[in-house]
Amino acid sequence: MNTMYRTHGHNVGGEGPQVDAAGQLPAWHGSAILLVDLDAFFASVEQLDHPGWRGKPVIVGGDPDKRGVVSTASYEARVYGVRSAMPSSQAARLCPDAIWTHGHYSRYRAMSKRIMEILLDESPRIQQVSIDEAFLDISPTAHVAEHPILVAQRIQKRVSELGVTCSIGLGTTKTIAKIASDMDKPQGLTIVYPGREKDFLSPLPIRTMSGIGPAAEKELTAHGVRTLGELAKADESLLKHIFGKNAEMIMARANGGDLTPVSDDDPVKSVSNETSFAEDLSTVEDVEAGIATMASKVGRRLRKKGMRGHTVSLKLRFSDRSVRSVQRRLDEPTDDDLFFTPLLYRMAREIWEPGIPVRLIGVGMAGFDGEGPVQGALFDVSQEAPSDDDVKPVIADDEKRSGLLAATDKVKDRFGDAAVRFGREIAMERRTTGSGSKNSSDYK
Repeated sequence: MNTMYRTHGHNVGGEGPQVDAAGQLPAWHGSAILLVDLDAFFASVEQLDHPGWRGKPVIVGGDPDKRGVVSTASYEARVYGVRSAMPSSQAARLCPDAIWTHGHYSRYRAMSKRIMEILLDESPRIQQVSIDEAFLDISPTAHVAEHPILVAQRIQKRVSELGVTCSIGLGTTKTIAKIASDMDKPQGLTIVYPGREKDFLSPLPIRTMSGIGPAAEKELTAHGVRTLGELAKADESLLKHIFGKNAEMIMARANGGDLTPVSDDDPVKSVSNETSFAEDLSTVEDVEAGIATMASKVGRRLRKKGMRGHTVSLKLRFSDRSVRSVQRRLDEPTDDDLFFTPLLYRMAREIWEPGIPVRLIGVGMAGFDGEGPVQGALFDVSQEAPSDDDVKPVIADDEKRSGLLAATDKVKDRFGDAAVRFGREIAMERRTTGSGSKNSSDYK
């Protein structure tokens, strides 16, 4: 296996971390956290399934001529400057000979599940953050004293035997592991030994660390703070001004002191789905069909997770790229899209008028533990709700509605999501850009 290694605090050789005079790896003291990041995951699975595509530029995403977006690009395509979230039209200009596919997301989920099972086999302390990323706590204990580097090497080997590769960051905290995982790709292993955290972080640009977006970067730079080392020494009042209540956490991370545990029981904040359309929707019929299609996907995902939410949300992006959102607090939690879809139709009329071109529709559900409206990344505008007493479900009878959903879910579980669909869903599928995403909105 051609794995590249980088360590901080110890030299490395081409075949892996160097051992000491006694032939042993340097001792590891304290916590050991891995971040496993699957390399160009969607594209790698496509190359695995299509041997003729191996070594060639592969792009998973929407159609270049239908306002699609790149979901994942193979490393061969990245050489040409193609990146995730790039407009497909731009990617096609940069890499005209690329192989394009809309993707096979059920296949990606199945492969991801197999890899997560490998990680769970190595440690029960796992936190999956997206379809292609997970943290793993492999801290040595009195009962399990195996060196963390050996565990990381074994994980890379086991993943590669499935036909894809992963890059791993190993350190004492989640922040260190995440940043380290991006240092050597593909199939890299970056090791930050305990006690070397500040040496590792200090020269890195501030945007390297999660929690620092473009606005914060601009303000920090204006005050002469450009590296994580400078951030670690920044004036506390400046950080409070920029980050508010998160200032203490940001400073701790910059100093290598993030104590956030690897946990798989963080509450899911939202379940959502959105899609862009190749041609703008402007009629009531089309917009409602798009809403119903997204609501159906969200409802099914809620039922598969055994979750019911109190707060339903709708997002519309218009042809001028402006975005408006609305959300509504429900009297009772639900996972029934046949119940909340008509309410979404009513909500749409609060932020849209027929004739206004709609480019993207998103539907989400939040409020799983009974809390009030949740301001998430997808839905960022809250509206006061008018009376919805006259809004009726698609099927009035609760028992019949529940039976229909249970029956269609059963068929989809056995034969796939495309096995049973309403006519509006089929019509909308033909009108989308073909873009897909990792859709990590229901991961932490």
